[in-house]
Amino acid sequence: MSARTKFLVRFAVLLLVFELPLLLDPVDRYVVRPLSAGIAAVSGAIVGVPANGTVIASACFAVNIQNGCNGLETALFLVAAVLAFPATPRQRLLAGAAGIALIQIVNLIRVITLYLVGCHKPEWFASFHLAIWQTIVFATAVLFFAAWSRRVTARA
Repeated sequence: MSARTKFLVRFAVLLLVFELPLLLDPVDRYVVRPLSAGIAAVSGAIVGVPANGTVIASACFAVNIQNGCNGLETALFLVAAVLAFPATPRQRLLAGAAGIALIQIVNLIRVITLYLVGCHKPEWFASFHLAIWQTIVFATAVLFFAAWSRRVTARA
């Protein structure tokens, strides 16, 4: 089996192991929703809007941060790729932590800008939510992994 095939198999297995639990109610209740509520709280605090659970709302607009909008799936995708890649445990740990942090920062910016777009240009919201920001968040994960894996390979 080639190194690429081994990577792809490990990546697929890890992705399933990480993503399937997200379908379980206890994981949603005790992991996903609290993460989404935390993102709502931080986003709301930054824009000066109260958060109530997973929602930040004001008179001009409301954003509900649901599963799929909290950066978790993208972070798990990135971690699966990092763990599947042939690197030292330390390199994987550092890349996984840095990647998760980067994805969450980008997603926080996403939530804030989506709220602001909804307030000031609501006709743009659907495009920003479904096309622009989803592409940016996922592209961030792919570009991070590409840069990290090249760096690790160059050192080896």
